[in-house]
Amino acid sequence: MSSEEQTISVESLGKKYDIYAKPADRLKQMILPRLGRMIGKHELAYHDEFWALRDVTFSVKRGETVGIIGRNGSGKSTLLQMICGTLYPTEGAVKIHGRIAALLELGAGFNPEFTGEENVYLSGLLYGISETELRKRFDSILAFADIGEFISQPVKTYSSGMYVRLAFAIAAHVDADTLVIDEALSVGDVRFTQKCMRYLREFQKRGTLLFVSHDTGAVTNLCDRAVWLDRGRLVVDGATRDVVERYLAEQHAADRATLGNAVAVRVPGSKTAGNGSGKPLPSQAPAAVPIDIVDPRKSLQQANGERNRVEIFEFDPEQLNSQFGAGDARITDVRIVDVDGENCRLILGGEPVRLIIEAEVSAPISAPIFGFYVKDRLGQRLFGDNTYLSYHEHPIKAEVGARLEAKFEFRMPILASGDYSVDVALASGSQDDHTQQHWIHDALAFRADESTMRHGLVGIPMRSIEIKQLRA
Repeated sequence: MSSEEQTISVESLGKKYDIYAKPADRLKQMILPRLGRMIGKHELAYHDEFWALRDVTFSVKRGETVGIIGRNGSGKSTLLQMICGTLYPTEGAVKIHGRIAALLELGAGFNPEFTGEENVYLSGLLYGISETELRKRFDSILAFADIGEFISQPVKTYSSGMYVRLAFAIAAHVDADTLVIDEALSVGDVRFTQKCMRYLREFQKRGTLLFVSHDTGAVTNLCDRAVWLDRGRLVVDGATRDVVERYLAEQHAADRATLGNAVAVRVPGSKTAGNGSGKPLPSQAPAAVPIDIVDPRKSLQQANGERNRVEIFEFDPEQLNSQFGAGDARITDVRIVDVDGENCRLILGGEPVRLIIEAEVSAPISAPIFGFYVKDRLGQRLFGDNTYLSYHEHPIKAEVGARLEAKFEFRMPILASGDYSVDVALASGSQDDHTQQHWIHDALAFRADESTMRHGLVGIPMRSIEIKQLRA
């Protein structure tokens, strides 16, 4: 790989720390070895060596998105600090091509006594942006951070979410070739996280992204490659899904080993999954289910104190931070209601709900199409639909002043704990050739605080679950 193709090159990188048992040992280390050398005696060490990182080598090509995974203490943050130049290596070298912007530990690079505005200029100058250019970009940085009057307050008064808002807003405006993120997106509300994810997906089209997270779902969703570190050493560097699957398997085996249970780990790709023959399992057409499905476990879960709890926040047109469209019609309300038409504030998952989108028409439009997506905190679209197929044979013509209402009725899936949001849109035309009249990112937000769901992105109510013991 030529150096022109690389934005990051890490060669035999290592970082050593000297660990002293007591303060007096540090003083001895400063004085006694020098005296020993002067009189020709063997040099003694009064400390232990700890290698936070050792013999790590990899490179990142221009335009790649690479995830760094590993348990706490594996050397991830140490690696990033050396890549960003805030920590010097003990051995090896790091080569960076182009400008690099970083979101490392919370508040890194900020002076806590300075105001948010002063830290914008301080950070920008450290990134190599001139003061004149920073003035031009200041309003845009402030709008992205969306912290209002707190921009004039010392950052030591900020919440963790406000720290991240300001730090991310600065990093998004420095024209970086490479962006380094260390767990920064785990802090903040759902709407800001979605804004950050939209920025990152746009950045991936033109820049290089180095992403560190304990959230393997985030790494799998965002990254082309993954690098797994363990106890300061590189375990494997490869395709994201393969590395993550092996990492999770190894971690499960390690966790079970601490309980005295041995678990065999099969490396992904080592054997064909299925019936053991190497042939795909026969497909079976699902039986028709004419009746509605109600999960029989719900009453048992509630009796045992297990439950799902999803809190829905109201649509607020004053809090919309990203929307676009031609404007011949405008969405005025979005809400989730129960089957009786009452606004939902709390849902358990599995019950029937209706998503209602209302709009006003300001210029004649033909064949309006309403649609929605439900997204997780990473911006992954979990499910959604639109009205096109239901009305394409007999499209509606909406005149000036008309009010439109679309209803989508479905069973709310069971959601894993976390933050979610709903994108809604109103277009005109056809499925393949349409004009977006009004698209709202994150029109509704909701949070799943408790969940009986343990794995996957969404859960569905089961019609029945059973085990039978068959004769051998």
